[in-house]
Amino acid sequence: MKAEAWIFGILTVFVILVTPVYWFMSKDPTGTSALVMTFFLCLLVAFYLGATGKRMDARPEDRKDAEIVEGAGELGFFPPYSWWPLYCALALSVIVLGIVFGWWLFIIGSAIGIVTLSGFLFEYYRGDHAH
Repeated sequence: MKAEAWIFGILTVFVILVTPVYWFMSKDPTGTSALVMTFFLCLLVAFYLGATGKRMDARPEDRKDAEIVEGAGELGFFPPYSWWPLYCALALSVIVLGIVFGWWLFIIGSAIGIVTLSGFLFEYYRGDHAH
């Protein structure tokens, strides 16, 4: 986590240096306040990553004597192909078009959306990829 903390620390310093320059060149209060909030957000993330990195054991990425094999292992679950996101997007398109053209189309799209979202959420509970 030390590398990530350094990245956000450098970003924090950059934003705090750019903010007054932006203010003097543009006199824009909206952009300046956005940059100030960005500074605080970067500072928060840098502090969190730094504090967390000190409490936990060093990862292989943080040690200079680490081997590539130490970082190997299971990376997570990668699902197979799925058609449900396409169907959900089509249902959302019908819902948006229903707002434009008529509430009857919105209601039809909402009904289709409930079915497609349910299928997307529960696709690993039945069929070929059931757990």
